[in-house]
Amino acid sequence: MPLPSLFRAFAISSPPYPRRPPAVPTLRRRASLVGALWVLSLGTVAALSYRTGCAQSHCRFFPFLKSKFINQPTARHLRSTGMEAASTTVPAIVVYVTVPNKEAGKKLAESIIMEKLAACVNRVPGIESVYWWDGKVQRDSEELLIIKTRESLLNALTEHVKANHEYEVPEVIALPITGGNLKYLEWIKNSTRDI
Repeated sequence: MPLPSLFRAFAISSPPYPRRPPAVPTLRRRASLVGALWVLSLGTVAALSYRTGCAQSHCRFFPFLKSKFINQPTARHLRSTGMEAASTTVPAIVVYVTVPNKEAGKKLAESIIMEKLAACVNRVPGIESVYWWDGKVQRDSEELLIIKTRESLLNALTEHVKANHEYEVPEVIALPITGGNLKYLEWIKNSTRDI
């Protein structure tokens, strides 16, 4: 075999320039990348709208989100989902009241329960309160009463505490119960009086 034909054999099998892949696979790769980014961004919009409570407003733009997010409770709707939807309970609250000592706490807690103004009163001894009163910082050892009752009884409970408390301005602070053990919430309802 002459030497020039050997070079020609190599020249045919390996071209002097790199080959370009066909255009169609490049378009397919770009299309799948664009599709993946679209799906990711849609998922982000859905997650944000659910977290912010806007899932229902986005359903008109993205109707397929409706079935996934429309019935999910948001933080703003937790109360209505947890309390008012359960027909066997009533809106309930936790009320904080501080008292000067163990004897005062025991007496007030028992009178609240006897009047059916609450289902339960927890007495937490040994707290120290630091507060502003008479133009200076005060420090007192107290007992904390944690009272579970109906929301509708708050005014009656407040008046009872004011009438039976040693302090000139007793603490009565109410916090809503937004959900919990349904049986316990039913017990609060059944253990307290109607208005």
